[in-house]
Amino acid sequence: MTDPVPSDEIILEINNIEVIYNHVILVLKGVSLRVPKGGITALLGGNGAGKTTTLKSISNLLRSERGEVTKGSIQYRGERIQDLAPSDLVKKGVIQVMEGRHCFEHLTVEENLLTGAYTRRASHGDIDADLNMVYDYFPRLKERRRSQAGYTSGGEQQMVAIGRALMSRPETILLDEPSMGLAPQLVEEIFNIVKSLNENEGATFLLAEQNTNVALRFAHYGYILESGRVVMDGPAKELRENPDVKEFYLGMSDEGRKSFRDVRSYRRRKRWLS
Repeated sequence: MTDPVPSDEIILEINNIEVIYNHVILVLKGVSLRVPKGGITALLGGNGAGKTTTLKSISNLLRSERGEVTKGSIQYRGERIQDLAPSDLVKKGVIQVMEGRHCFEHLTVEENLLTGAYTRRASHGDIDADLNMVYDYFPRLKERRRSQAGYTSGGEQQMVAIGRALMSRPETILLDEPSMGLAPQLVEEIFNIVKSLNENEGATFLLAEQNTNVALRFAHYGYILESGRVVMDGPAKELRENPDVKEFYLGMSDEGRKSFRDVRSYRRRKRWLS
């Protein structure tokens, strides 16, 4: 769906990181990936593959969950960032939209959005302009701007979470499971907005997503994680046509669509690891 338009500049680079929780549980095992400026990079895999942990390693939110990067390095624009506070990372232009559509439920939609500009030193005029920009991308939020966020739908709360991130004027957005719990029509709407933000605002996205089918239609490049390791990567178009990906992640093969029981056989085969 998208043409490969990212620049050659690598804005975010993860080199062979390992992550351990509670000093004993090894979750990521030598993960490496590169995110080009102006691209949409997808981090794919099932539940428990390590996608969220990878994003939290970048945004430095691991410590609150007793996790730490014990090996490797994470660099943003050539600078090592894994020792920075999350708030300092936001000031550098990197922000994470958490899984689960976290909102301040007692605040209105507009108040939620304005909290995203809290770290900026911007004029009221600039903030109003950015708020109008968010409403242009999410017209539904403009309609609901006086409503308490806790009383909006799941899709609207996902829009609030992304819109709030945009209010910080980020260069790179780490987007965790944007499709979770949403109806297919809403998933399509959210991903089309991500595509528009990428093309029109130049926002770089690294998105973690279980819905491999939709992610590979909108991303430029993809990495597939299993059990804390990258088992495959490549341009999204090539991954969509890869027979293993089609069979194990898209539920299709040359013989037609596979049942879940058939697809589970990938755990025994894993041709890409042989």
